[in-house]
Amino acid sequence: MGHGIDAALVVALFLGIGFALDHWLGTTPWFVIGLFLLGAVGVFAKFWYQYDAQMNELEEQRRAQVATGGRR
Repeated sequence: MGHGIDAALVVALFLGIGFALDHWLGTTPWFVIGLFLLGAVGVFAKFWYQYDAQMNELEEQRRAQVATGGRR
């Protein structure tokens, strides 16, 4: 549940900043769209790199276990 809240807050923050910039500059909806996409891609990349690091760590633990003959 923590990852979902994290993602929602980041995207909402970027949407809010985009809305404020569009309102201030009169460029609706360009900053809203751009910052939404930037936030969404950033959250996805963060989750991807965290997942990849965790899988690499687990794979390394599995290799170490196989190398020791299954003993811990």
